Amino acid sequence: MEQLMRNFFQFMAKNKSMTKLAKRYGLKFGAKRFVAGETLADAVETIRELNKEGFAVTIDHLGEFVETEKEANEMTEHSIEAIRAIKENNLDSQLSLKLTSMGMDISDDLVMRNMRRILDVAKECDVFVTIDMEDSGRCEKTLQIFETLRKEYDNLGTVIQAYLYRTLDDLDRLNAYHPNLRLVKGAYKEPETVAFPNKKDVDENYKKMIEKHLLNGNYTAIATHDDEIINFAKAFVKEHNIPNDQFEFQMLYGIKVERQKEILKEGYKMRLYVPYGTDWYGYFMRRLAERPANVAFVLKGVFGKGS
Repeated sequence: MEQLMRNFFQFMAKNKSMTKLAKRYGLKFGAKRFVAGETLADAVETIRELNKEGFAVTIDHLGEFVETEKEANEMTEHSIEAIRAIKENNLDSQLSLKLTSMGMDISDDLVMRNMRRILDVAKECDVFVTIDMEDSGRCEKTLQIFETLRKEYDNLGTVIQAYLYRTLDDLDRLNAYHPNLRLVKGAYKEPETVAFPNKKDVDENYKKMIEKHLLNGNYTAIATHDDEIINFAKAFVKEHNIPNDQFEFQMLYGIKVERQKEILKEGYKMRLYVPYGTDWYGYFMRRLAERPANVAFVLKGVFGKGS
């Protein structure tokens, strides 16, 4: 049943009609639990409060199905606006973005032009930018763009997904750049030809990723809500005398909030992924697909019994 629910929500995440409907009706049906708001001002206020609690943040202006140059340029402007807001409000925040939102599926020239615009402003404002990883069909192109831009900009990282067979080879390939990487399990529905179908294999590959990237001396963002992985990472850094300033834990805004606070109190850096914007539907569906138990929170939100 749980796998059926995951498949259902992954399917719904790609539904363009539902995306348009969600935009029309705003952040209802429980999405407020996972999304900071529809405007940058909403996000700034949320980040300010999270910073006061001791959390670092990475902010993301949500966008799905960017199909025209005009839309890609608008998304670029949103990213630039967010970077300037981070600087102006002295927020402890980075920026995350998707290359498809910057025009990757439209043209190479467009995405590179938009990314350089963003990274120039980010460099000026001393803001770190992470390129989110999308589905496996876009993985290679994403890494190629990262490699090209990383030669020009130090304030750039990307994401590596544990469920892909290619992951450990990708870590070896990127090691030459001494990159700051976010390590995740992966949130897209992938065929068995490219991804591990079983959770156990994904978890084992994730542990190997953590070991390899840390032992290579690179900054490592361990982005997971899985206590087994978190405990493994804590034991590994202790065993190998890896300093706390070489890694951080990351979680999604609104999920396992008490656990986030516990990790922070233990003295580890905890960064929260805080999305905002009107185009929240696809992100919301993928959160439900990752953890169908989140549906309970949504139902509480719909009927006014929870936040």
